Amino acid sequence: MTRPRPSSPPQGEPSRREWFSELIGRTRFVVLIAVIAVLLVAFSLFLQGTILALNTIYQTWREMFTQGIDSQSGTLAVEFLEVVGTMLKAVVFYLIGVGLYSLFIKPLNLTSALGVESLSDLEQKVVSVVIVILGVTFLEHFIRWEEPVETLYFAGSLALAGGALVLFQQVHKGSGSDLQQPGSKLKARRDLFERDSEQRHIDEEDVEIAKQATEAKAEGKVPAGGGSE
Repeated sequence: MTRPRPSSPPQGEPSRREWFSELIGRTRFVVLIAVIAVLLVAFSLFLQGTILALNTIYQTWREMFTQGIDSQSGTLAVEFLEVVGTMLKAVVFYLIGVGLYSLFIKPLNLTSALGVESLSDLEQKVVSVVIVILGVTFLEHFIRWEEPVETLYFAGSLALAGGALVLFQQVHKGSGSDLQQPGSKLKARRDLFERDSEQRHIDEEDVEIAKQATEAKAEGKVPAGGGSE
């Protein structure tokens, strides 16, 4: 006696498993909360850096005309380095915001032009900017040179942190997306800056290039970091 086969859902009607899978996939839009929050932080830092820059420029010109150029001593460089540090922090949050949007919501030509096409790419870009921020922060303390011993300790701490970040970059070098190819980045830049197109369209040619790059890396024909620049 043959057992009756379970009845399949009518054609065109999604099964419970497909419906649940689609629901899980839609949860990616929760990332929009993080995107909005991070971009607001970036905007606030950009605004703070702009106000700080304008105030520093105003104070510099006023003191220069009233007290002479010798009144600036070495404080001018420190104040402007603080502006640079604030702007770089804003760039970090901005990269995270647009990177998360492009990875989870819709691909953007901006992130492709910057070489951010995977979480690994985003991590490496953020780490690169953080290393620059560490360098700028140490330069501020070095110019002040108020307490040499504390400056030396501070330099050692930054060297350890920066060395760990550089090591992280070297370990994860070449582990980014295979779609990160020079031709793809050039196409994204043209669409973004010449045609004012924000959304990125992934063509079949890009997929084929990524497939060939993946196969070449698997066979060892190209180094692990090949095609990432």
